[in-house]
Amino acid sequence: MADFSKTKLLLVGCGKMGGAMLRGWLARGLAPARVVVVEPAAAALGDLAGSGITHLTQSGDMPVNFRPDAVVLAVKPQMMDDAIKPCAALVQPQLLFLSIAAGKTIAYFQRHLGREAVIVRAMPNTPAAIGRGISVAVANANTAPAERDLADRLLAACGEVAWVEEEALIDPVTAVSGGGPAYVFLLMEVLAEAGRKAGLPADLAMRLARVTVSGSGELARLSGEPAAELRRAVTSPKGTTLEALNILMAPDGLQPLFDRAIAAATRRSRELAN
Repeated sequence: MADFSKTKLLLVGCGKMGGAMLRGWLARGLAPARVVVVEPAAAALGDLAGSGITHLTQSGDMPVNFRPDAVVLAVKPQMMDDAIKPCAALVQPQLLFLSIAAGKTIAYFQRHLGREAVIVRAMPNTPAAIGRGISVAVANANTAPAERDLADRLLAACGEVAWVEEEALIDPVTAVSGGGPAYVFLLMEVLAEAGRKAGLPADLAMRLARVTVSGSGELARLSGEPAAELRRAVTSPKGTTLEALNILMAPDGLQPLFDRAIAAATRRSRELAN
């Protein structure tokens, strides 16, 4: 395994996700002087400005002798066409292209970079901003173990990493974990609103919902027990929780609702792929 601190990186896009990844890499020992960031927004680096990172507002200003080990593409999907064009000149054996852009397939990158390019496509989620996300990745046939290992370490800077062998699985991954934080935040909203309708002050209801959801997630993470076991541990026979679960777990309850929601999001992910 190569020394991560000596890895040369080109980061294209330094928004919320790209910036979170950059901070994760630096925290893991990557030398700032070995990073080039292409980001039009002058203030994007924030407190990292002046740290030794090279910040370019456009790819055309790339240092002549800079030969990265990996190019991380972290721009919005609608900006990818413009961002990818200058990268084609960098393609060489063992140079990893890691994309976190939703909807942009391996075939898309191969059209722009050539079929010989080493490409890993990943879908992270927004808790990556605090180092608690999860990314699911898939590699093309050109990706050797060394490049896959580098991609894994780059993604691990923001949380857990899982790999799939079939790119088609990225669509349900996008539906479940990519959009998952929004569903959890919605759960906070509806739980708080239900509490308000039951007579709680609105601010207390939201506080209860926020802390309950976040605390339950942390309990699930630390315990490692199946979610069903954790649920049963909270549910007393003939108690109040069981009364609520009888409604939430009814044939027309949460499961069929989520089945339809995830199916819809998966279908939309496939429609957006190009």
